[in-house]
Amino acid sequence: MPPPSTYDMIYAIVKHIPRGRVATYGQIANLANLGGHARQVGYALNALSANTRMPWHRVINAKGEISIRKDPQCEHRQRRLLEQEGVVFDERSRITLARFGWKPRRGPRRS
Repeated sequence: MPPPSTYDMIYAIVKHIPRGRVATYGQIANLANLGGHARQVGYALNALSANTRMPWHRVINAKGEISIRKDPQCEHRQRRLLEQEGVVFDERSRITLARFGWKPRRGPRRS
């Protein structure tokens, strides 16, 4: 069996982000042993099909914001999905990472 791809490693972590919690692109990169490659996480999530069950919407940027995309409808959808899970945005449209940030029990995955 071939080793998992980079995207597979990213997806394996993202699928464990619990409902009502968020993680940053950089956090996911670190957990996948891809430190410094937060953009790779964004590319992987962007490659998902529109009808995926992967909780992509739980990944935000390090400022606690939803990252801007070409299609603003995607940003609105992400916010709506997070709010449905109880995630609260402040007046600057930011999420308080101290309150809603995911703190996995395990450390970074080792190859």
